[in-house]
Amino acid sequence: MASSTSMLLFVPFLLISSVMVASAGNFNQDFKITWGDGRANILNDGQLLTLSLDKASGSGFESKNEYLFGKIDMQLKLVAGNSAGTVTAYYLKSEGSTWDEIDFEFLGNLSGNPYTLHTNVFSQGKGNREQQFHLWFDPTADFHTYSILWNPQRIVFSVDGTPIREFKNQESNGVPFPKSQAMRIHSSLWNADDWATMGGRVKTDWNAAPFTASYRNFNAEACIWASGSSSCGSSSAPASTNGDWLSQELDSASYEKLSWVQKNYMIYNYCTDVNRFPQGLPVECSTT
Repeated sequence: MASSTSMLLFVPFLLISSVMVASAGNFNQDFKITWGDGRANILNDGQLLTLSLDKASGSGFESKNEYLFGKIDMQLKLVAGNSAGTVTAYYLKSEGSTWDEIDFEFLGNLSGNPYTLHTNVFSQGKGNREQQFHLWFDPTADFHTYSILWNPQRIVFSVDGTPIREFKNQESNGVPFPKSQAMRIHSSLWNADDWATMGGRVKTDWNAAPFTASYRNFNAEACIWASGSSSCGSSSAPASTNGDWLSQELDSASYEKLSWVQKNYMIYNYCTDVNRFPQGLPVECSTT
């Protein structure tokens, strides 16, 4: 853990970042509920979406648009109380057997114990690139912004504007990178008590059901993929998309914040798990 002094230096930034709100989209226009038999609901004239989980079923939704690169923001308020066994997933994913995927998954826990934020990157159907974190706040008490920056050079996961993970394009070293398959935004709330909390040792307490997660303030500055072409390659690109994110990279201040998060809040990194990879760590781990 960092010294208390260094942590205090960063807290004001984190507090400032947490109140920055992306412009709100409309869930009626941008998303469709895909499953849950009434357990997912769009409310407040499209400004709020809720997912719920009970013993019979969870629920989920997906974006109407497909995207090929973008900066995606969503505010979430996670399941409160005893959320052990539940998983709230928020991710980008393409179709097919060699799909690409960029994951946020929030693994619930017993009351008073922290959520685990699980991240992963799949390219051409291959994942196994997990990094996990605890958060520096209670993600059930209020909404917080979870962002994915995906451009041809890198993928950056951020929380309230603070980067927590960067996955760089290392195709030059033989590492596949998601760059040619359009992806939809998906989210779901589901029961995963066979693995989600303490390796499956703690089961879902159905007496606490229904469990509910809430979403608001969706924003996408992104290239929409439709009919085989990208909106960023035509004059019909959205006016709100100025293209800066297409070449965005982390500056020295951002890398300092990234380092702080990873030093203090990272609880698992596949790139240091030598027991999992006895034949040698993945290539990207030695070239990052």
